Amino acid sequence: MSDPDRGPDQRPVMYPEVRAAVEAERGPDLTAPGFDIAAHREQVRLFNLRQPREDVASVEDVDADGVRCRLFVPADVRPGLVVHAHGGGFVLNDVDVHDGICRRFANRLRRPVLSVEYRRPPEDRFPAAPDDMDTVVGWLRREGAGRGLPGPYAAHGDSAGGNLALVAALRNPGFFAAVALVYPFLDPRNGFASWELGAANGFDPSEATWYWEQYARSEADLDDPDLAPLLSQRLDTLPPTFVATAEADPLRDEGEELARRVAEAGVETVGIRCLGQTHGFWRHAQFTASEPLVRTVAGWLDQHLVAG
Repeated sequence: MSDPDRGPDQRPVMYPEVRAAVEAERGPDLTAPGFDIAAHREQVRLFNLRQPREDVASVEDVDADGVRCRLFVPADVRPGLVVHAHGGGFVLNDVDVHDGICRRFANRLRRPVLSVEYRRPPEDRFPAAPDDMDTVVGWLRREGAGRGLPGPYAAHGDSAGGNLALVAALRNPGFFAAVALVYPFLDPRNGFASWELGAANGFDPSEATWYWEQYARSEADLDDPDLAPLLSQRLDTLPPTFVATAEADPLRDEGEELARRVAEAGVETVGIRCLGQTHGFWRHAQFTASEPLVRTVAGWLDQHLVAG
């Protein structure tokens, strides 16, 4: 039954638990002059390491040709491996912050998850992060089988990590059997209509612009498909692709536009929109939509990681 008070263009409404979390959020102003990024990263890292985490069969820090990664191996492991790029606007977060979600993800997948500690701006600007993803791909090509990680491989990322996972697949056609993206951060010009949702939905456009300013070396980088993959002319080279967006997320429209373009390029594509949710919910188990989405992504990847 339709709601007569809700027209087709009405702003999305966050579910109560999501709305309460957004209203309670008191994060720092990253854009303030002199803001100490390093101190903030450390504070967030230590906070996340204090949170409850699931057990997995093994956790190992590995050196992938100079790129630090963390390998999560579940019990009763199946063939295949997922390369995970964490979110955080390219600037924030690391393998410790995403340790908890990678454990959950590995357990639901029943496959290893390799979380990549890519270089971050402003210390290391574009293309350092996608270059690090390439390095990990090269390491897996050469060392994966010998380390008991022979593939097939999938690329996965959330937010800025979704951008990096997508670019890794575009730069390395034929390597990944699948790509799964959760509310990917794709458009450095914040040009889609869902950005009008703005700060009230937990992701201020000025903060997004600041992330892109840290990541890009110059204005010209904003038109580089390796930074802004919606501009890529090689979307037809992608493997089967899954894109999840959140209804009340300012990034919603760019993720859904990606799914449309990938499908139009002839690639098997699945796109889903999670109603009542906003940016960041996927990795936080306290949101009731988080676990179903983790299981949905794991189930879709399972279709494409069956060894031939």
